Amino acid sequence: LARGVRLPLEGQSVVSSETRFDKGLGLQKSIFGERIDQMHKSAPENQKHIQRYLSANCFGDYQTRNGLDVKMRELLTFSILVSLGGCESQVKGHIQGNVNAGNDKDTLLAVVTHLLPYIGYPRTLNAIACLNEVIPEK
Repeated sequence: LARGVRLPLEGQSVVSSETRFDKGLGLQKSIFGERIDQMHKSAPENQKHIQRYLSANCFGDYQTRNGLDVKMRELLTFSILVSLGGCESQVKGHIQGNVNAGNDKDTLLAVVTHLLPYIGYPRTLNAIACLNEVIPEK
C-alpha cells in the first residue's frame, strides 16, 4: 500500500484490439447521436481513416475506460478543448455532447469562468461565444 492505495492499480481498459472500434463508435453515438454516422459517411475517402482513428482510439481506447462516467469525461473534454484554444469546432460538438450527457449551460459556463485566470480572456470569450451559439440565451 502506498498512501492507502493498493498498487499496482487495476487496469481500467474495457476493450481489446478487436472491439475497440465498435465499442468506441457505440460510445460516440450514445453521446453525439447519428451525427457520427454522417461524419463517417461524408468524410472524403482519403480522410476516412481519421474518423476510424477517432472512434477506435479516442473513444474506444480512452473514453470507454472505467474510472469516470460519461458526464465527467465530457466535462473534462470540454475543459481541455477550451483551454487549448483554436478548437472551436470541437468545442461546439462537445458542448452538445455535454448537454446530451447531462451537463447544462450553467455548469459549462461555471467551468469557463473557473478557467479564466488560467486560459485568459481570448479563450474564455471564444468559449462563451461557442456556448451561446450552441445553447442560445433565452
